[in-house]
Formats: sequence, C-alpha cells, structure tokens
Amino acid sequence: MILGAVHGAVLLSAFAGFFFVALFCLFPVGLGAVDPNTGAPLSPRIGTKVLIALGIAVMLWAIFYVLIALKIVDL
Repeated sequence: MILGAVHGAVLLSAFAGFFFVALFCLFPVGLGAVDPNTGAPLSPRIGTKVLIALGIAVMLWAIFYVLIALKIVDL
C-alpha cells in the first residue's frame, strides 16, 4: 500500500521536474523585439512555450515510466 503511494509520488514529482526544467529552458528562446522603455519582450509567447514544455515533459515522463516498468530503473 505504501509502496504504491511512493511510486505515485515519484512519478508526479518526476513529471513536475521535467515540466519546469523544460519550461525554464524555453523561456529565453525566441523573445524577439524588446520594449525600449521596460526592457520586456513585446511578444514572449508564454502559452506556446508552456505547451511545448508540456509536450517535452510528457515524452520524458513516458520514457521514465517505461524504464521503471522494464525494471531498468528501480524505485
């Protein structure tokens, strides 16, 4: 019973870690023009970057899950 909870916690935290690492890596990509007064990008495209980071996190998490299921990585 407790092992299942640990397994779920590891999988959830791994997904969160994959998502945030991917998102923070994508933040500086393709910022484009910058507002001269504030220094902020005019079109940061945060929504697009979140969706791309979500896709990357899903792929990495699926690979991680397969490695656990095949007993290559042991919890």
